Amino acid sequence: MINPEKSFNIHEYIEIFLRQKWYIIIPFVIVLAAASIFVIVSPKLYSATATILVTPQKVPEAYIKPTVTSKIEDRLQSIRQEVMSRTRLEQVISELKLYSSEAKSLSREEIISLIKKNIRVELKGKEGYFSISYTGEDPRVVTTVTNKLASLFIEENLKLREQQAQGTSEFLSVELNATKAKLEEQEKEVTNFKRKFSGELPEQLQANLKVLDQLQLLYQRIGEGIRSAQDRKLVIQKQISDTELLLASSPNIKDGLTSMVTPLKDPQVVQLEQLKNQLADYQAKYTEKHPDIVMVKKRIEELEAKIEKDKVGRKSEETITGSELSAPQKEIKKGKKEDKSELKLNPRYKEMEAQLIAIELEIERLKEEEGKVKEQINKYRGRIENTPTREQALTIVSRDYLNTKETFQVLSKKFQESQQAENLERRQKGEQFRVVDPARIPEIPSSPDIPKILLFGLALGIGSGFGLAFFREQMDHSFRDAEDLEATLGFKVLTNIPKIEKKAA
Repeated sequence: MINPEKSFNIHEYIEIFLRQKWYIIIPFVIVLAAASIFVIVSPKLYSATATILVTPQKVPEAYIKPTVTSKIEDRLQSIRQEVMSRTRLEQVISELKLYSSEAKSLSREEIISLIKKNIRVELKGKEGYFSISYTGEDPRVVTTVTNKLASLFIEENLKLREQQAQGTSEFLSVELNATKAKLEEQEKEVTNFKRKFSGELPEQLQANLKVLDQLQLLYQRIGEGIRSAQDRKLVIQKQISDTELLLASSPNIKDGLTSMVTPLKDPQVVQLEQLKNQLADYQAKYTEKHPDIVMVKKRIEELEAKIEKDKVGRKSEETITGSELSAPQKEIKKGKKEDKSELKLNPRYKEMEAQLIAIELEIERLKEEEGKVKEQINKYRGRIENTPTREQALTIVSRDYLNTKETFQVLSKKFQESQQAENLERRQKGEQFRVVDPARIPEIPSSPDIPKILLFGLALGIGSGFGLAFFREQMDHSFRDAEDLEATLGFKVLTNIPKIEKKAA
């Protein structure tokens, strides 16, 4: 082009088109023809697609928690690897008799690679479904293979979920049995410890303190009782001493004393009456289970049994004495009694002696009780003192037991949940894959895409034709008009002779 700054109008463009028409038409025809030939010659490939929906489990997760909690993307990847494995694909090829012609020239590995290349699995984001596509030359075979792959995905999903649920249950069962055995062993250890140190355990501390308080009060009362009895003993001893002095200084007072004295009571009967009075006192203050009441009742029973035994003994002694003693013996015995001092035969004196004996017996009993109570106090004090040591040892023994118990409870709950989840998967009530759109026989080949190729060829032909024409025009240095001549030579053109064309005759 001589003058690149020249402006063109429509007539000049038409003139250029007519001048370069063969450079436009020939490339256009060649490219379009090549595209058409490619469409005709290329093998027709058909593609079938099956859509699989991921349905949630039929039982709400609030009631039964699934053991398979991985994301659908991860599980789909795992299932895809299983289905696309060499073993599975070989089974599909053998079952459907695929690539029989290719098997003559290709190896087994190449055929497996070929079928893998023709299979496409696409997850539709988070929409809850995915698609499986297969591409081949035979529409019916393509449809069969696609539906077969969809069924394999469904079967593999069920198998994978069931295996995972079963594996979870087996693992938890083993762990639960091991934890149970360990827990039973630790329970025996804790039980033996508590049995060995019964009474010194931390939970028995308050009871021990309460019993110790009661024993200390009882010990205090017994001490007061001993002191009171000792005071009474001193008083009676003084009365006996005064009576002896009185009878020694005034023998004639004997009859007066005899008439003033009431019938003599057995010292044990006197002691029994005192115990009953004491029991009535305690019953007014405490319950029937109070240690004081229990002890006094026991003492009353023992004393009553002893009195009854003494009565039987005295009766038998009187019988023997009355029947077996001879007359001389009776006379000797009578003489001995007469030899006794008149003081000791005095009823008042005998009564005071009986009271003294009763008080001495009471003091002896109280001292015996005091010793037993003191022994009990020392026992409970020892328990209370040992409680902190036992508590520390029990904490060490119980720590592992409590941890194991908590672990056992958690495992037990998880095992029950895993059993429910396993039953859920076996009954196919869990999350499943369901074909919502099975593959159908394709009517139009997916490859080559004829409209797209022809449209591309048309665009390429037009582009190449006009591109070649533009290039040819740019390389042409001919003078086309007066402006080209003036721009090139710098001469002023005086006149322009138009082109004379011959008209048809």
